[in-house]
Amino acid sequence: MLVADDDSSLRRMLDRTLEAEGFEVALAADGGAALALAERTAPDVIVLDVAMPGVDGLAACRRFRAKGLGTPILMLTARDAVADRVTGLQAGADDYLVKPFAVPELIARLRALMRRHGDSASQPLLSYADLTLDVDARRATRGGRPIALTGRETALLELLLREPARTITRERALDEIWDDAAESNVVDRYVTRLRRKLGPPPLIRTLRGAGFELRA
Repeated sequence: MLVADDDSSLRRMLDRTLEAEGFEVALAADGGAALALAERTAPDVIVLDVAMPGVDGLAACRRFRAKGLGTPILMLTARDAVADRVTGLQAGADDYLVKPFAVPELIARLRALMRRHGDSASQPLLSYADLTLDVDARRATRGGRPIALTGRETALLELLLREPARTITRERALDEIWDDAAESNVVDRYVTRLRRKLGPPPLIRTLRGAGFELRA
């Protein structure tokens, strides 16, 4: 695991706590050091503070994704506004935790990210009809056309692609992709965005009162 935060006391606390939970931890004080460390240590999960000197967490996250790194990333921030969370997710983060946070929640989120990533690694290339998703590279194409997706859009598409022609309920999508603070209609909004990005003919069907499914 790689933890990048410019707060030295927080880094030490996380180092002790996470190692006690069985994680092997590498520490960085800014985004530039995190980028260099990731190349040497190949972490299973990355924790990035948003507000760091030099290369901040958002810039580091974008650079990780630009390099094709599919490692799950959790962002830490003192900002709780919806716009700030959206910015982090659009930068390529998989999850977002606001400071101050409860350490047990951080550990639970990290383990969940690693489980999802472990499942993805067993089947890195998913496809249905003319739609393909490279899970590791977080790259989607349809009919050979590249599709730019955010982290949550990619996670939702992956969920649908793993079980094509089967109904994915809103509750399941919320549980696996979003946190408890997510609005109940967030899944519908992301499905609408995915439909628009995937283009015609539509592949994602809405089943009234049930959920969504991928069906040609």
